[in-house]
Amino acid sequence: MNGKNMESAETYRQQGYLVVKSLFSPLEIDALSKIVDRIHGQWLNENHSSYIEQRLVNMHSLTHPRYFEQHPAERLHFFQLLSAKQLTTLIGNLFGEEIYFHNTQLFFNPHQNSRQPYWHRDMQYSPIDDADLQAEQPNMLALHIRIPLLPETGIELIPGSHQRWDTELERNVRLELNGHTNSESLPNSVLLRLEPGDILIFDAQMLHCGHYRLNPCRKALDLCVGKPHRYTAQYLDTDNLPTSAELDAIENKQWYTLARRMLIQPRQS
Repeated sequence: MNGKNMESAETYRQQGYLVVKSLFSPLEIDALSKIVDRIHGQWLNENHSSYIEQRLVNMHSLTHPRYFEQHPAERLHFFQLLSAKQLTTLIGNLFGEEIYFHNTQLFFNPHQNSRQPYWHRDMQYSPIDDADLQAEQPNMLALHIRIPLLPETGIELIPGSHQRWDTELERNVRLELNGHTNSESLPNSVLLRLEPGDILIFDAQMLHCGHYRLNPCRKALDLCVGKPHRYTAQYLDTDNLPTSAELDAIENKQWYTLARRMLIQPRQS
């Protein structure tokens, strides 16, 4: 690992997040944006009522075949863009080679920007008990790689909260206990500004929240990657992975190869 990578790894180790400027070229961002716009348009047509009534702020599984029934070649191109060499090399240098592709998410503004930020750790929405999540926190690496397709001041983090669990105030706010709400301000937070081409790498289990009123329009693509762990691997969906034929055509395929292997191994054991 060279000096710059060592510095980046140390920044992530201490803070739980890392911003890398201008990792993607304007051409790559434009290509991603065109594919994402079409997928989001289809999703919005199919979920318009829910988008308004539930004030939805994200969708997931952008690589699912249902979005490419009329665009099969575009799916392969999408997978290739998501595993761009400069990105897989960076992540490999920082976290090692045993990283698998889990899913994708797109974050956008809710209808009429009508939601407050809400502090959370991603897996609190799973059936897993909070105490068990706390106990396993040192053993989990679940990353979000945010690729903003528009300029955004869109995410707020509590640096270092990937290495510890909540303070009493943080727990009360996150879980809305003792009269607190999850939209309250928390001390020591950092609000990040990102430009298209930048990426933000952060621990999905650190304390974080999104902002929906600071940007007139929001289009943030997140890649969910990590190291295999029983709490996260159970949510891996084979439909979101490349087919065997697609895998053969992808140059930087290690994330997808490991994900497919994870699905096969339990059935063989």
